[in-house]
Amino acid sequence: MENTFWIWYPGDFELYHAMKQNFSRVERGFGWSAFWKSEGFRNRVAFRRTYELEQETSFTVFSNAIGHVLVTRENGEKKYPFGKKITVAPGKVRISIHAGCVEAFPCAYVQGEVIHSDKTWKAEDYSQPLVPVGVCKYFTKPGQNPTVWEYTEKECKPVKISEINGGVLAEFETELTAAVYVKSKRSNCVDSTSEDEDLEVFCGESEDEALDLEHCYYSWQPNPVTNRCPCCAVRFAFIPNCKAEDVEITAFYQYVDFPKRASFKCNDEKLNKIWEVAEHTFRLCSGIFFLDGVKRDKWIWSGDAYQSFFVNQYLLADPDIDQRTLLALRGNDPMTRHINTIMDYSLFWILGVLYHYEAYGDLEFVRQVYPKMCSLMEFCEGQLDENGFLVGRENDWIYIDWADMDKTGALCAEQMLFAACWQTMAKVSAALGEENPEYMEKYEKLIGQIRKLYWDQEKGAFIDSFESGKRNVTRHANIFAILFGFADDARKELLMKNVIENDEIPQITTPYFKFYELEAMCAMGRFDDVKKMMENYWGGMLAQGAVTFWEEFDPEKNPEEQYEMYGDPFGKSFCHAWAASPIYLLGRYFAGIQLTDIAYKTFTVKPETETFEIMDCTFPVKGGLVHVQWDEKTLTVESSVSGGILIYGGKEYALEPGKMVQTTK
Repeated sequence: MENTFWIWYPGDFELYHAMKQNFSRVERGFGWSAFWKSEGFRNRVAFRRTYELEQETSFTVFSNAIGHVLVTRENGEKKYPFGKKITVAPGKVRISIHAGCVEAFPCAYVQGEVIHSDKTWKAEDYSQPLVPVGVCKYFTKPGQNPTVWEYTEKECKPVKISEINGGVLAEFETELTAAVYVKSKRSNCVDSTSEDEDLEVFCGESEDEALDLEHCYYSWQPNPVTNRCPCCAVRFAFIPNCKAEDVEITAFYQYVDFPKRASFKCNDEKLNKIWEVAEHTFRLCSGIFFLDGVKRDKWIWSGDAYQSFFVNQYLLADPDIDQRTLLALRGNDPMTRHINTIMDYSLFWILGVLYHYEAYGDLEFVRQVYPKMCSLMEFCEGQLDENGFLVGRENDWIYIDWADMDKTGALCAEQMLFAACWQTMAKVSAALGEENPEYMEKYEKLIGQIRKLYWDQEKGAFIDSFESGKRNVTRHANIFAILFGFADDARKELLMKNVIENDEIPQITTPYFKFYELEAMCAMGRFDDVKKMMENYWGGMLAQGAVTFWEEFDPEKNPEEQYEMYGDPFGKSFCHAWAASPIYLLGRYFAGIQLTDIAYKTFTVKPETETFEIMDCTFPVKGGLVHVQWDEKTLTVESSVSGGILIYGGKEYALEPGKMVQTTK
């Protein structure tokens, strides 16, 4: 029935699947679960709904749990088992579903014409007041099991099969998250032996990894019934001790089928390829949640997810994966450690809630997580130094980036994120109709301390730390100062000159922080420089054979050194979500599509046509699309939704649904 969902206590679905996700890492034959607390789903829940029935009706309750259905009327109540058709007479009736489950989160599905499970039901855990139930658009049928995610699957054949090193190497067109199918053909031979069937498959992101039997991350023996290996990151699959005619090899690509909503083409073929590879990278890392990468960790990291929210807005425009990821990361109170054990990742979670709300306008979701925002900020305030700066507790990870940074005492970049969080709390509480002036008071006090103790007048920049006396300058805090508006226009220009455009300041070598650096440059109008940097940095990965974009890339390293990271010869992830940022940069700054009110009630389109001879792109906007086309002389913009303003050549043009606006230089 339309609008009928499986229901659960809000957040439990996400916490359960997050635990499964964070326990999915396998490395060279052994498991490696995430090192942070990820449980928290409830084992006993009640679902409740009251109806005023005009006529007799029937319904059936399905559940993964043990329990019963309680039907309450003025003249009494009656219990029913799950799976049995229940008929109720006209009048007022209260339906209560009591469900308990030890190994998973309790959920229920109510099937009926009138009485059915939808978003109007409430849930309780017997300790807190009733709250709106959680649902997922992918679980709408009674035969489904919400504890099992249903992936779309596509069969992919190798584009090349070679005999090498006494075995068979299969190469697929690109990297996949796939279950490799390997079936021996030797079993059909009269002289075959049992040893013939002991196939082993080595899966790698690169050919070198697949052929390195000692250091390859994934090696499997196919299931004897299905002939499948477990799903993993694979571009190359090597089967030792056989010949090409001995085996049949297929990859079953498993993914979430997000609709294609965005596209980008221009006269620069390298940039077109960067878009294509960035999109593939991002889709591989977008499943139930936003993951860091599809090899090695496959975990849900807050810093990675925060950037994924930006890319998602301009590529998939799917609010649900944002919400699932935010709920999975935060878990339940009380807070005992920072999210992912990383202090800055807790702060990015706070910022992520606001970004999600601004993009999609889901105030009910914000209302749901706001108490957790408050308790997280309270947790942070429990570790302030005498200057009011946020410092790490014992065993806290102060990350920011893989960089040679002075992390003595309170780190400037952390304080800037903390200040941005107080701004966020003020905006979110205002959206919820609350008055909390203390949030902006805390912001003003903190930003005053930052400017007082971290600004170096002589260097014309913010230093990493003032406690060590080193007065070390890196790009990171200064980039945040531009992005979060902590520097006025005059100081922003100083930061561009003294830091970002200063080759003596160590370069950033991770796509993670390249995202922030390039956005800061876009905010300062350096579009030509940003385009060149995308072509050089992401194009540098392409030049070394990348089919997905990497966790880290140092152009100064030799190609043979690029696989190594964390002291592991194949430790680097070659498909990392945080490397997909060109999608966001091209959409927001080059196509120039920016919201000016919540959920794109109003938005502007301000294309940077001077950067391209030809540009043809489409981006999602509040359930519709905006199409921008430039042919060196004529700009054509068409929007399928209202609220847009084209800004071009010093003029403004209202964008009306279905009506094309055309103008020239």
